[in-house]
Amino acid sequence: MERIKKLFDKTKPSKDRGGEAESIALEFLKQQGMRLIARNYHCRNGEIDLIMEQSGTLVFVEVRYRKTSVFGSALESIDARKKSRIIHCASHYLSTQKVSKPTRFDVVALSPNTRRLDIDWVPDAFQI
Repeated sequence: MERIKKLFDKTKPSKDRGGEAESIALEFLKQQGMRLIARNYHCRNGEIDLIMEQSGTLVFVEVRYRKTSVFGSALESIDARKKSRIIHCASHYLSTQKVSKPTRFDVVALSPNTRRLDIDWVPDAFQI
């Protein structure tokens, strides 16, 4: 509950709220049986918020948070350019870490809904 309050705190910089959103998503995914491999993996052209493992599958997770849906929902904010950057970064991770497991791309979208938080998890949200 404390994390959700921090997420709604408009005095916090958006970067801090983004970190809180990632923490909430991480806890949610752990409750679904996933295990954290890496957080905020950076490469030259992008970043992957969470890299998780579930039943032998490596899962690259994009976390999106929108405090309002005026400009579209959190899920709608993932455009072709963003997907391309995530895929590029995932390819970089797989080649540098020499990982050869099945992979998928998930999205966790967080949206405020009258003092509570809606969490939408979309497994296998997009393909390479």
